[in-house]
This record gives sequence, C-alpha cells and structure tokens, in this order.
Amino acid sequence: MRHWRKTYNNMEALKLKLKQQIIEALNLQDTKPEDIDDNAPLFGEGLGLDSIDSLELMVLLERNYKIKVEDPREGRKILQSVQTMAEFIMSKQAA
Repeated sequence: MRHWRKTYNNMEALKLKLKQQIIEALNLQDTKPEDIDDNAPLFGEGLGLDSIDSLELMVLLERNYKIKVEDPREGRKILQSVQTMAEFIMSKQAA
C-alpha cells in the first residue's frame, strides 16, 4: 500500500510539472495548470494543439526527461493527454 501511495504522489507531481512545462513551452499565457484536465486530449477538441505543438512536446520530453521518441505512431499515443505523457515518463524512469 505504501509503494502505491508513493507512486501516486509521484504521478500527481509529475502531471503538475508536465502541465507547467507544456504551458511554458507552448507559451499558453492564459492557461493555468488547473485548467488542463489530466485526461483531456491535447490535440483537437481538448487543448487544441497542432502538429507544430507536438514537435515542441517531443523536444520537451527529450530535453527534460532524456526521452527520445523515434516512431511517430508511438508519439501520437504518448501525446494523447497529460496522463499518457506522465505514464510514459514513469515507465521509462522505472526501466
């Protein structure tokens, strides 16, 4: 139970940090971390990001987490939401 709680706290902290990094990297000046739902789509109807923004997010992953995503199909899955990004980062850090 204790390990789960620690992982949960780490996940919540990571999601908050990711939201802050997304806002900063994409210059979303009128957006606050609490405005971004963990499971909302980052592209299309959700946050409304586009393909240029996806490149910025890939750079963010590489720069801040030392994770390079080579396969565009994998990138689409990873960048679906803040939740999927956080899960991917946690899985890479655990490996």
